[in-house]
Amino acid sequence: MKIFVKAKTGQRVEGIEKISDNTFIVRVKELPQQGLANEAIIKALAQYFGIGKFQIKILSGHTSRQKLLQITR
Repeated sequence: MKIFVKAKTGQRVEGIEKISDNTFIVRVKELPQQGLANEAIIKALAQYFGIGKFQIKILSGHTSRQKLLQITR
């Protein structure tokens, strides 16, 4: 399954907001430095979907707020 994510980094409160079936807003505390925010986004989504972090892969948008992720179950 492919999902679109809008990343909001440096937030005080972390969370995931579902916009549609395949679109989410993910808020994380980490700043977008050295891939820390991407790791936090993957961890948050893994907990949200109840899967392992290794099952989530960023397909595009590694350095962008708009990301396309692949989730395998």
